[in-house]
Amino acid sequence: MLHAAEVRISLEQREAELSPYAARSSTSHGRERPEQPSPVRLEFQRDRDRIIHCKSFRRLKHKTQVFVAPAGDHYVTRLTHTLEVAQIGRTIARALNLNEDLTEAIGLGHDLGHTPFGHRGEEALADLLPEGFSHNEQSLRVVERLERGGRGLNLTWEVRDGILHHSKSREGVMTVDSDLPATLEGQIARIADSIAYLNHDIADAIRAGLLTDDELPPNVRTTLGDHHSQRINTLVCDIVDESWAATGLAPGREAPSIRMSDAVLAATDELREFMFRRVYLWEDAQPEAASARRLVRFLFEYYLAHPEEISSDFALSDDPPQRRAADYIAGMTDTFAIDLGRQLGF
Repeated sequence: MLHAAEVRISLEQREAELSPYAARSSTSHGRERPEQPSPVRLEFQRDRDRIIHCKSFRRLKHKTQVFVAPAGDHYVTRLTHTLEVAQIGRTIARALNLNEDLTEAIGLGHDLGHTPFGHRGEEALADLLPEGFSHNEQSLRVVERLERGGRGLNLTWEVRDGILHHSKSREGVMTVDSDLPATLEGQIARIADSIAYLNHDIADAIRAGLLTDDELPPNVRTTLGDHHSQRINTLVCDIVDESWAATGLAPGREAPSIRMSDAVLAATDELREFMFRRVYLWEDAQPEAASARRLVRFLFEYYLAHPEEISSDFALSDDPPQRRAADYIAGMTDTFAIDLGRQLGF
């Protein structure tokens, strides 16, 4: 264990050299259940690894991002979206001398609780549960309670906070509200989510024949760029420039935050509204979306009436039937839900 101890000392030294505004494993609020430290990994690294190896992460590869049951190999899935979020987040965190491991762990875990059929499944469950349903709260529930047969992943507080607070309101991609993550790394993961989905959803819409690059608003093309890589590069570089105080190299009077310039933010919000009008609301009105909602309702009503048939370890026996049914359905992949519906007579 001699060399392993040297590895940990080296990792702690590297972390100590991060920005004074960075989150650190050494000052983490910790885990709900204390654990012995790893000899070769810091705490946020361990969280990242636990997320990658959990069942919920693997199931993301068969969950819808936007287009329900797309007929092509290159459409984005919830898993490829998650990987893009983590990578964009890491790039920004590294540039700002913040904690890459924490940013990556939040990015990889932020959608673990997403339902099958994307937001159509989420909306259906929200209508069925008295307390409502949101994928960010479900993602937290997955890592705290549902994974590992009810033991959860026992992640650090900082990762759980970032997962819970990654969602944004419809008003804009940088809307500041009470749900802002507590760490700068969580704020990075939050905006990386928007950067990823806006750009890959454009690519999917073009692939589906709904859009061409030329149809994007003129201000979006002029400010952000004409193509996928240009837009992502513009957004990332702008965030780094506008958030430079987070590095600790040019501290100001106020605590730093993750920001965009006014011009880039206005173009990004314009792009978001354009995508809602041309893609998201269009997809929402398609027969496949309506069928997905009906299927989720059918499965919920079936398992509410037959709770003894819920055999998944993602439904806790001491929870009420409605919660058990919702947890079971939320954990399903699109293909599993469709096949199960057919078996049950949907």
